[in-house]
Amino acid sequence: MSMPTQGSGVNAAYPVDPGHHANAPYAGDPTAPHSADEVRGSSIGELMRSVTTDLSTLMRQEVELAKAEIRQEGKKAGKAAGFYGGAGFGGYMVALFVSIAIWQFLDNVMDEGLAALIVAVVWAVVAAVLYSKAKKNAENIRGLKQTNDSVQRIPDALKPHPEGVTR
Repeated sequence: MSMPTQGSGVNAAYPVDPGHHANAPYAGDPTAPHSADEVRGSSIGELMRSVTTDLSTLMRQEVELAKAEIRQEGKKAGKAAGFYGGAGFGGYMVALFVSIAIWQFLDNVMDEGLAALIVAVVWAVVAAVLYSKAKKNAENIRGLKQTNDSVQRIPDALKPHPEGVTR
């Protein structure tokens, strides 16, 4: 397969098949037959080439859509992971230093063991709040919705049209 030269009169976006008959429509060409009247004049080989090219193009487009969605959803997942990590590290540091301070303060008023238990319960509540915020962010990750919807429509697109072949 070769690419047409500039000024050849052929759309440069479509490759030229050197073995292709000049009067027969080329499968990658947008003027390829897509109606019942256009199909009648085409050979089985030309029709199969057209179907193969169309399916190949469809699959490439689906892969590109999946890649784009994965990038987009990956950014959201990274953001949620950052919130989880930030919540964990921040919670740890705050819990460490504030716990020591509160524990020392309560130790002056009550038994040391009871003071430690009170501090632990307070930080358990803080950890639960941070976890719920991280979970809420993670729920915004929606997966590959567009790709799934598009792939589910492929079988319907391959079924024959009730009114004949149309584009």
